[in-house]
Parts: sequence; structure tokens; C-alpha cells
Amino acid sequence: MSSNQSLTTVQQPQPGAMILGTGLAFASLILLPAVAAQLGVGAALTGAMRIALMRASSRVISGGQATGETSPAGFSCH
Repeated sequence: MSSNQSLTTVQQPQPGAMILGTGLAFASLILLPAVAAQLGVGAALTGAMRIALMRASSRVISGGQATGETSPAGFSCH
């Protein structure tokens, strides 16, 4: 056995955070484009609002540690 083995612990999000994060993701993918289309909001502004909601969803689920695209996803194929 090697003493260099690294142990990784994966923290599971709290149920409340998972529900809130899922709600924000749902809002950004379904609700926001529908409301924006009804109000006549431009595609660029709608896209920016969707990005903001998805980042907020990611921060809620990860416990506030997500810093954008450079944060690790936590998946491993090994």
C-alpha cells in the first residue's frame, strides 16, 4: 500500500440548498425565457439573466464555494 493515497470526501448538499438550487435552475431554464418573451426582453439581456441565475444555483448547491467556470464539478471516472 502506498502512503501517498489521497482520500477525497464529497460533501452532500443540504436538502434545502438542493431544493433552492433546483428552483433557481428551473427558473433560469424555463420560467425566465417564457416571461422574457412575454415582456419583449432582448435575447442578450435574457441570456445574462439566465447566466446569473445558473451561477446562483451553483453557489447555493455547492455551499457558496463556486467561483465560476473554474470550480471543480466533483465527478471522477476512476
